[in-house]
Amino acid sequence: MATLVNTGPLVALIDRSQDAHAKCVQALSSLSAPLVTTWPCLTEAMYFLGKSWRKQAPLWNLVENDRLEIHASTAAEIRRMRVLMEKYQDAPMDLADASLLQFSDGYRT
Repeated sequence: MATLVNTGPLVALIDRSQDAHAKCVQALSSLSAPLVTTWPCLTEAMYFLGKSWRKQAPLWNLVENDRLEIHASTAAEIRRMRVLMEKYQDAPMDLADASLLQFSDGYRT
């Protein structure tokens, strides 16, 4: 069974200065591979890891070592993201959140 992962845990897995780093590393060891994320979440994680290749490379390694799978959104899923972002605009919901929600909820709202 796949485990969906959002931006925050991806960053915390790599960045030792994050408060949740140890918890995320510990959780990773108990989860079956691969984790699943979306391109918006991966992009956001790369942004939060900064311009440091030293921090970005380990995230790429998770992908290359089949520990992190990137879900490629379909056209229908992309349209669904817009609907979710509009519906939850007061939250607000960003693109990364919408990409995971549409993928995880089986198109339920």
